[in-house]
Amino acid sequence: MRTDLLSPYHGGSHQAWAEGYRDHSAHAVTLLTLPAHFWKWRMHGGAVTLARRWLAAGEPTPDLILATDLLDLTTFLALTRARTGHVPTALYMHENQLTYPLPDDPTTGPMRRQLGERDRHYAFINYASMLAADRVYFNSQYHLDTFFDALLPFLRHYPEYNELETVALLRHKSGVLPVGIDLRRLDPPPPRPDPAAAPLILWNQRLEFDKNPESFITLLVELAESGAPFRVALCGERFGRPSAGWEAAVNQLGPRVIHDGYAEQEVYRRLLWEATVTISTAAHEYFGIAILEAVYCHTLPLLPARLSYPELIPAAFHADCLYHGRPDLKRRLAWALGDPAAARAVAARLAPAVAAYDWGVVGPRYDEVLGDRF
Repeated sequence: MRTDLLSPYHGGSHQAWAEGYRDHSAHAVTLLTLPAHFWKWRMHGGAVTLARRWLAAGEPTPDLILATDLLDLTTFLALTRARTGHVPTALYMHENQLTYPLPDDPTTGPMRRQLGERDRHYAFINYASMLAADRVYFNSQYHLDTFFDALLPFLRHYPEYNELETVALLRHKSGVLPVGIDLRRLDPPPPRPDPAAAPLILWNQRLEFDKNPESFITLLVELAESGAPFRVALCGERFGRPSAGWEAAVNQLGPRVIHDGYAEQEVYRRLLWEATVTISTAAHEYFGIAILEAVYCHTLPLLPARLSYPELIPAAFHADCLYHGRPDLKRRLAWALGDPAAARAVAARLAPAVAAYDWGVVGPRYDEVLGDRF
């Protein structure tokens, strides 16, 4: 079976997902991509460029077209209709432009030119692409549910012919396929650090507003002021300069900070295995690749009991890993730092469960689902 995978914003998790599936599929998966710049223009014009390139390449017509949510699938199919009219299509929803949160400061973030007001056109591109696809896959049940909770009010915003009946149609052809992760690249565990060293707290998520990083860093400042022994590694991906509040807090933590900045692969692997605990204070999470990478490396996750996290963490570990509010997080963190051996023991029992997200397991599942060609 031949699959053409269209990735108009080919970077970060989108790139890792596309290349991971290509490398672990038993089918022939061909990538057609554009660089990860100017996401709004990619949603407008990426389909035109990819359609032109796809037609010019003259490759055999595929058995399946698989596209990401940042492609205007309707435009791509219209421009290639002479060859793609009979080809099954699937749309993979890494994210969506209807429920993706916006920052409190309207002069920052993805809709700053609209002064913080959501531009509904991008949400409509997602909606129309879903209508055009034969099947739609979300990366988590949480993502699927929140999208459909918001879709009916979104359509009701329009004055007439608002196609409310399409919501049930779209839900019927939608399902969940989790993101595959190359977890095996994190093997083998490096030698354990000095057991007398203070426990290590890890931040490996994107340093962006939706992950609520300032709530995390202020928590650590409070912890340091209490005299608790710990070190911290701040190694998540960054886009632009961190906020003044973040930088001031990092300065307050001083020598407790053993790493500050994006970590390349070998350093990242060492920090994952060395960490005692990783924390999420996220306001938004459709999946959680960084958290699963840390858990695979026997790091205890402390996560809010909402978003996608109750889905990622097996129910048997909810009591250990999911917190309810900041006071509960502080209590759990104090326990983990006070008894790191017990925290590591919980993490070691949890790690095999998240190994199910490795591409070696997920890839065959994709092949089976997508190979049915609907």
